[in-house]
Amino acid sequence: MRKGVEERRKELIYKLMIHTVNKTVEQLMKLPLKELEMEYKKVQTDCHPHSDAGSIHWIHTNRH
Repeated sequence: MRKGVEERRKELIYKLMIHTVNKTVEQLMKLPLKELEMEYKKVQTDCHPHSDAGSIHWIHTNRH
């Protein structure tokens, strides 16, 4: 179970860094999982729903 928690923390830190949160990686690494999840939820409410790092981005499309 501990491995799952660490993987979730790493995932959230990565996503928060993509969204340029005003914290350094070192600051984020010190936060417990619960606080990281709260930070990420704040970011999600401020972002467009399709702007997440895992979303689909169309390239080379013809726009008429």
